[in-house]
Amino acid sequence: MLSVIMKSKEFNILFGGLMIKNRERNVLKNRAGFTLIELMVVMIILGLLAALVVPRMFGKLGKAKTNAAYAQIELFGTALDSLRLDVGRYPNSSEGLDALVVAGSGTDDWNGPYLKKNEIPLDPWGNPYGYESPGKNGDYDLYSLGADGSQGGEGENRDVVSWKGLK
Repeated sequence: MLSVIMKSKEFNILFGGLMIKNRERNVLKNRAGFTLIELMVVMIILGLLAALVVPRMFGKLGKAKTNAAYAQIELFGTALDSLRLDVGRYPNSSEGLDALVVAGSGTDDWNGPYLKKNEIPLDPWGNPYGYESPGKNGDYDLYSLGADGSQGGEGENRDVVSWKGLK
């Protein structure tokens, strides 16, 4: 009888364990996921947020490129001033900005390169910087023609020049 009781207890324990597992399965089966409408509402909200945020970020990207061009022009100006202190003059228009990385003829006191990298970088829009010496607005004129690559323009297309600050 003891063995029967033990067997029945084992049976009850096993049967009870099966019942718990069956209950868990039923709970999982009855648990509802997200409905299609709920998913669509979330997608619409995300789309609206993206439509509001993305244009603002692209506007800041254009301004950041303009600021980067102005900072680069200021760094060129510092390098040109260092070259002038060593050589005694600014490079002429035909020597251009290359004089900052390669010694030209008749520049015995050249102590360059005057830029950290031995190359003249392009502006943020992939165009070369302009350099004229003597300049119309000072000893030299340094400029970037902006995103459109032509003189004038508004916003991201405006020229970035060494003789005016950013406004």
